[in-house]
Amino acid sequence: MPDAPVTTQSTIVRRSGGDVTVSWAAVTDRGRKREINQDAVLAQFPLFVVADGMGGHIGGEIASASTIAQLQRVVEHGDITPEAIEEALQRAVGDIGDHPETTDEGTGTTVTGIYLHADGEEDAWIVLNIGDSRVYLDRDDAIAQITVDHSLVQELVASGRLSPEEAENHPYGNVITRAVGPSESVIPDYVRLDVRAGDRFVICSDGLTKELTDYGILHFLRQNPDPAAAIEAMLAAALENGGRDNISIIVVDVTEPGAPAPASADDAATAQLPTVDAAETAGASGTDEDPDPSETAGPAA
Repeated sequence: MPDAPVTTQSTIVRRSGGDVTVSWAAVTDRGRKREINQDAVLAQFPLFVVADGMGGHIGGEIASASTIAQLQRVVEHGDITPEAIEEALQRAVGDIGDHPETTDEGTGTTVTGIYLHADGEEDAWIVLNIGDSRVYLDRDDAIAQITVDHSLVQELVASGRLSPEEAENHPYGNVITRAVGPSESVIPDYVRLDVRAGDRFVICSDGLTKELTDYGILHFLRQNPDPAAAIEAMLAAALENGGRDNISIIVVDVTEPGAPAPASADDAATAQLPTVDAAETAGASGTDEDPDPSETAGPAA
């Protein structure tokens, strides 16, 4: 479990289409099997990203940390656009290549997340992805995977050469086809989603989805209305199911201002929420059945 408590942060976003409150929490954990944590997370409104590093020795740790550091600079600059993100990822590639301990040609990192974009006319969440970390959306009590994995197994499934059931335990399940690294493209896939009160996003590394099914993720969202509590429940279940990889999770909730705070939320932290003008941030199908707790575990190793 994380060394420090997981806490929920919130801000009110002023929008022409109606104000919303955005609340979020994040965690990254080494898991039970890995010696080091090669994941890194950025949860700084309006950008929320998970990076899952890979590479010999500590190369993956350096790759994910370098990528998150460059993306944090974008947030601090205040102009978050696809162009700004891609420039940051290109700088991260330079940082990774220049580091003396990233000599493995396979060194790189996934980068997956969301950011709130406002162009003065239509606000939207922009989903971005390189690699096999994932973004899920829980909307209208149904969960859908928004991103498409850049992995060998996903390509085999898409071509009809492998069934989803066969993919769960495929020996090449960890082989990804795109990453942020010295020999890779840094242009993510993008998906645009409308901003809607009631939506809940889960951004996670494959350390979570190796241990929990989509139904399992939905189960813990339903049981825990507070982002921090949902994260803690998912992390505990993933560790109990094996914790075979590093585990990173971000939960982002969108609610109407004035909506009752979740029962597990920290009243002191939500009594006076900061506000932000949405304009300042400019620059699939699911299931509606309550999951059986026996179906919340991910595929076996």
